[in-house]
Amino acid sequence: MPIPADPPFAVRGPLTRAALAWARELHGGQTRAVDRAPFILHPLEVAALLFGRDFDDEVVAAGLLHDAVEDTDVGVDEIRARLGDRVAEIVGALTEDVAIGDYAERKAALREAAAAAGPDAHAVFAADKVAKARELRAQAARAERSLDEPELLHRLAHYEESLRMLESVARGLALVGQLSFELWALRELPPRP
Repeated sequence: MPIPADPPFAVRGPLTRAALAWARELHGGQTRAVDRAPFILHPLEVAALLFGRDFDDEVVAAGLLHDAVEDTDVGVDEIRARLGDRVAEIVGALTEDVAIGDYAERKAALREAAAAAGPDAHAVFAADKVAKARELRAQAARAERSLDEPELLHRLAHYEESLRMLESVARGLALVGQLSFELWALRELPPRP
């Protein structure tokens, strides 16, 4: 499969370009469960949301790499060495602790870490949840599944808890308003199986 052209936001800054090239390499061959699209589409969606809200080069770069530690064999220290402290700190704060086996406990720990990490991490976390809420809608519609199914309900509950957390620490952030809308739409106008 040929490498697609860079998205428009990638021209913004050197860290974004470097993060995009590395994210493509790290996530190469991975596909999204929801639609079997190349996995890189998710970090690209997160980065595009951040770019569209005028976040700087480091935050957009962190958006591109926010899943790298969880989904590849790269570590936070390698991100720090390549892209600096700020990008590494954001990604580290948004990386799940895989030692926590229980889904609800692991997600609660992630929300707690994200809440404590500060405005940059709040923005990337919110953008990630906006993209994930959209994926959940697409998954329910495409697979003709009900949002009442346990797996989807667990994810939706995590997104709702994420919204509550973000409303308490980052209420004025536009992406929090966007997440609020996406979750409202899932509740009030759900896709029908």
